[in-house]
Amino acid sequence: MTNLLIVDDEKMIRHGLKAMIEREYPSVYSITMAGNGAEALELYQQERQEVVITDIRMPIMDGITLLERLSAEAGPGEAPAVIILSGHDDFEYAKSAIRYRVKDYLLKPIRREELFEILERIAREGAERESSSRMQKQEEEGYRRELRVARLRGLLMQREAEVSAAQLEELARLEVPYTVGVLNYYHRDGGRMKPGELQGLLEQLNGPLENFFPEILTDWDGKLVLVGSRKQFLELSRKAEAKELKRLIVGISSENAEIEQFRSSYLEACRALEYTFLSPQASFVDYTDIHEGRLSFPSPEEELRKLLNMLGTEREKEIKALLGVIFQTDHLVHLDLAYLEHVGRSINERVLDEVFRVHGEASMEVLKLYRLVGNLHNFRHFHEYYRALEHLLLSVNDYIIGIRSAHTEHADMEAALAYIEDNYARPLNMAMVSNHVSLNYSYFSEAFKAYTGENFVLYLKKVRIRHAKELLADSRVKLAGVSEAVGFENSKQFARVFKELEGISPGEYRAKILMGHYTGQAEDKE
Repeated sequence: MTNLLIVDDEKMIRHGLKAMIEREYPSVYSITMAGNGAEALELYQQERQEVVITDIRMPIMDGITLLERLSAEAGPGEAPAVIILSGHDDFEYAKSAIRYRVKDYLLKPIRREELFEILERIAREGAERESSSRMQKQEEEGYRRELRVARLRGLLMQREAEVSAAQLEELARLEVPYTVGVLNYYHRDGGRMKPGELQGLLEQLNGPLENFFPEILTDWDGKLVLVGSRKQFLELSRKAEAKELKRLIVGISSENAEIEQFRSSYLEACRALEYTFLSPQASFVDYTDIHEGRLSFPSPEEELRKLLNMLGTEREKEIKALLGVIFQTDHLVHLDLAYLEHVGRSINERVLDEVFRVHGEASMEVLKLYRLVGNLHNFRHFHEYYRALEHLLLSVNDYIIGIRSAHTEHADMEAALAYIEDNYARPLNMAMVSNHVSLNYSYFSEAFKAYTGENFVLYLKKVRIRHAKELLADSRVKLAGVSEAVGFENSKQFARVFKELEGISPGEYRAKILMGHYTGQAEDKE
């Protein structure tokens, strides 16, 4: 994977760029982020990045200073490829960065197409630099082979209109018609076998691959890419099946006689490989079998709206049933994969993003699952994705119920406190208050203590004593009258509770208050 560093003091821009790149190039880039140049430099010193996207104006250390430091840090030929983010007012300032190997400038607001075009150009140039480095170290024959592989590999990400004369020369050596195959092997733990190991496994089945497949290379995502005839791929698949290599998956393109369509054939093979997602039993998919006649359905807008409305209710069974309708699981084996991809994105954007926008971020466990489920191709098979999404939706459902319950409980407790404040002078107990707010007695007891930090009896005593202190400040009200006015059964009980909470008797408190009052009057006269 290519290490890529995004540097911008605006969090939304950083995360927006990261999401944009990861969705377009899943598993291609390992992305880290920094909020200013100083953070970025520290990250670069820990792990070198091949590509840096940086804003110019940032606190602590700006983008130009960062480029100076990166240039000093990197050895000859090791400096990262840099993309500058700038506004209209920054252009003249940004030109001073040209000596620091700046690849291009992106004007804010950033356009996806421009960003992807620059990244693809950097990737192509990186591949060419990589092949050039190898050329100097290899014998003439090995050099020519490596150069050819690198050029063909570059073509995998290159549009036909951008093919150079040298690349056309390489393509001219392809035997036509040709078929492109893309292969992966998944271990039991879900990890992928490395291309070199996979090639060795296939050679145990078939002998040296170069004897059967004239072109052998690895794509940018680490998949093994073979070019040969459809017959050779069918024979390879038959041998793998005979050896019960069920975790080997193969996608092949349709036969193509146009050498300029090499990249298109590769994309067909990749798409065919993705169709193994629909069934755990599928291990070999031919593009000619899937590009026509697949079932698709209108976007399930109404069902998505219902799903969003159901979240936060006690309707788990209905949520599960509706999810099956949304994904058309009864037709799964015959579905157009594009429909599932569209539905997956729609659930992210129309349902889950909306939930977190309204209710805020959930627990880390939920958010981690959300990031995983955000791309259905993070999963080997649809049923794995579907189970994870169902679990996520039910977790979100519980999350919303919890939030709503907390809001309801808050309102109930506020109503209970208001009722106590209005009725403290009456004979009052917890049963009366819990009935007033229509809550179970035991639940109310626990909820009241959690909300106020005190049990009901102590809280009521404090309310009554607070009001008693106000009355004691008036010398015209007798102590017995104060006791009765704030809801105590008798003066003795009042005196005991008062001293328990205040440390002195009601009479002592009144004397203290009145003494302070008279002292204040004397000072005023002086």
